Amino acid sequence: MRSLRDSAEDIRDFDVAWFMVSLDEPDRNKAFADSLGANFVLLSDPVKESAQNYGVLASSGSYAKRWTFYIDQNGIVKKIDKNVQPSTHGKKVVETLSKLNFPKKNAADRSE
Repeated sequence: MRSLRDSAEDIRDFDVAWFMVSLDEPDRNKAFADSLGANFVLLSDPVKESAQNYGVLASSGSYAKRWTFYIDQNGIVKKIDKNVQPSTHGKKVVETLSKLNFPKKNAADRSE
């Protein structure tokens, strides 16, 4: 989460919605996000429905794999990164968005 937080400004240059999903309850996620100064959305999936639908739920059912899905505006999965290194992932997300030609925001929209 720290790496994504630190790269948030560069990610926001792209015209994308981005967030993390955790299996933890909302209150626990909020405390975790607050403790790290998260500057993006952290969603909760305590019933594990999204994790199952995206194929990231571990066979034990106790955690979700750290995968990143790059989905275009038409809902097409352009890439799934299954090799997430938490300490450098923010920079990798920026590089991948660029390589996949995700659109950048107009200068006027970047303040959002």
